[in-house]
Amino acid sequence: MAASHLVLFVEEQSMEAFLQELLPRLLPQDRTFEIRGFQGKSDLLDRLQDRLKAYSSWLPEDWRIIVVVDRDDDDCKALKRKLEKIAADARVVSKSKSRNHQWQLVNRIAIEELEAWYFGEWQAVTSAYPRMPGNVPAKAQYRDPDDIRGGTWEAFERVMQKHGYFKSGLPKIEVAREIGRQFDPTRCHSKSFEIFHAALKEAIA
Repeated sequence: MAASHLVLFVEEQSMEAFLQELLPRLLPQDRTFEIRGFQGKSDLLDRLQDRLKAYSSWLPEDWRIIVVVDRDDDDCKALKRKLEKIAADARVVSKSKSRNHQWQLVNRIAIEELEAWYFGEWQAVTSAYPRMPGNVPAKAQYRDPDDIRGGTWEAFERVMQKHGYFKSGLPKIEVAREIGRQFDPTRCHSKSFEIFHAALKEAIA
């Protein structure tokens, strides 16, 4: 059954701001969504099981839950196992455990942070911030947006500052909104975004 409503759990406000701009452009007009933000990754992981338990007893068949967290420096497979265990303990059927495609929840990891998705869809960045050059993703250190070394948001901030933006520091929520308005999923070559987008499309198909 296709989802009529999505509930997204995200770890912080910039991802929430990004998705608030992006999702209305991706979802059919008859679908709805809500985003539940937390005060960072630790807060989400600490509180997620209780939140899922609260949903598990009454979750309608045509609702889906999507959990989005940053990998940061965690081992991706270990983080995924932790998220899957939280879902199982809360008695919510995850996509990974479902045998008949009637899953209730899917866990998705931004590798390593939301800013990797920006590097993967650089045209959205240059549309939002016209002084940014278009050739940044062609540079070796940025070619694979999910494999940028030394912190993705720090790398993004450095590039923005080099071209005259945000000298006093990256306003992550403001930037998320601006890029979210321009972001085209069909152009993004971040593998972690592609996996997130595929789960979203499956949920509403």
